[in-house]
Amino acid sequence: MNSKAETIRNKIVSTADELFYRQGFNHTSFTDIAKAVGISRGNFYYHFKTKDDILAAVIENKKASIKQILTEWDETIPQAKDRLTQYINMIVDYQDHIVKYGCPIGTVCTELNKLKNINYNNATDMIMLFKDWITQQFILLGHDKEKAEHLSMHLLTCTQGISVIGQAFNDAAFIKREADTLKQWLESL
Repeated sequence: MNSKAETIRNKIVSTADELFYRQGFNHTSFTDIAKAVGISRGNFYYHFKTKDDILAAVIENKKASIKQILTEWDETIPQAKDRLTQYINMIVDYQDHIVKYGCPIGTVCTELNKLKNINYNNATDMIMLFKDWITQQFILLGHDKEKAEHLSMHLLTCTQGISVIGQAFNDAAFIKREADTLKQWLESL
């Protein structure tokens, strides 16, 4: 693929990602994406044949971003507990977006499950990346694998729940308060 085509393809993926997040996958059309990118539908079909093809590219892009973030945290934050705190801080850092649109990962997984979309399992891999990483952090803190997995699922459940309730009540302050409570829980372990 030449450089110009790759640039357009990347723009389609990033634009679709944003539209899927803000409007939902089911409520975003080819036309919406093509219009936002500024290309004709014909040019659009050169890059992607179906909306599911775009979604697959969006998910792969998100998974690569998650891996990059987690690697960066591993390399730049020396202590496992501090890395887990950074994970919790992520919901505070994005609280304004979460209040408007929900968790970018949780919402897409929920929607795709309801739609029985072929990309659902691929989407849940995004959550699994976090789950496996969080489990590893708890192992580094001295917990056995079974306990670390339990703690990981608890932390994931809490952050997703905070996102859902924060959005439902349009309350960014709630997200901050609950994140602080999670950090206290983490310190108590």
